[in-house]
Amino acid sequence: MAYGSLPMTETSNRPSSPPDGTPGRGPVLAARDIGKRFGDVEVLNGVSFQAAPGEVVGLIGPNGAGKTTLLSILAGIEAPDGGRVESGGGVGWVPQQAALYRRLTVRENLLLFARLQRSGRPDERVVEMLELTGLGDRMNDQVGKLSGGNQQRVNIAIGLMADPSVLLLDEPSVGLDPAQRARLWRFVLDLVDRGTAVVFSTHDIQEAERYAGRIVVLTEGLEIFDGTADELREAVVTGAADSGPGERDLETSFLAYLDKDGR
Repeated sequence: MAYGSLPMTETSNRPSSPPDGTPGRGPVLAARDIGKRFGDVEVLNGVSFQAAPGEVVGLIGPNGAGKTTLLSILAGIEAPDGGRVESGGGVGWVPQQAALYRRLTVRENLLLFARLQRSGRPDERVVEMLELTGLGDRMNDQVGKLSGGNQQRVNIAIGLMADPSVLLLDEPSVGLDPAQRARLWRFVLDLVDRGTAVVFSTHDIQEAERYAGRIVVLTEGLEIFDGTADELREAVVTGAADSGPGERDLETSFLAYLDKDGR
């Protein structure tokens, strides 16, 4: 599994119109009408969205909706069959299955990937990543002996090795207990505070609601919603019969939106 900070499939100048219309905050990443097929199966069909500096975008949808494929296209792992990807900076890719060497120490893993990515000053970059992740006191521990949360922090540190403008996370909290998940997101949100854009996929609707400023809903390869959690709720609250407390729950609203869309 390839990962790290990778060039985009196609790169153009940063788009001049940011999502919020604020001057100087143009998107660092934009998907434009992305399409992808595997044989006779259309996995993505005309998906478009963008992410600005310091923005968190959550991708949600049923299994097989195309979330992982979309992230891999944004990372440059897969080439789209249609549309294009625009990037104003480097992109860090963190797959769900970490490609870590369990018998190597934390420092040895980071140094290996720094050299594979030909990062300038690899030894200094490793020190920076250990400080950023708070794993300096664990740097000589074998990765295989770390908790799941700490292994994921190493995984993300590798994705950040080339100091990308946007970080792509595929199901970052899978297998973590609530405390580990909270610590992981504190770390990720610290990156967001520094200006890094984050795009992540999840099946946990509460996780999307808690951490994503904007939510993109995919189903059967189609983008059927792009907006805030409140806007998703409002999209299915169309009358008094729909406005009970249960419909205000985001997961209930998400399922109702899929049903309303005929999915």
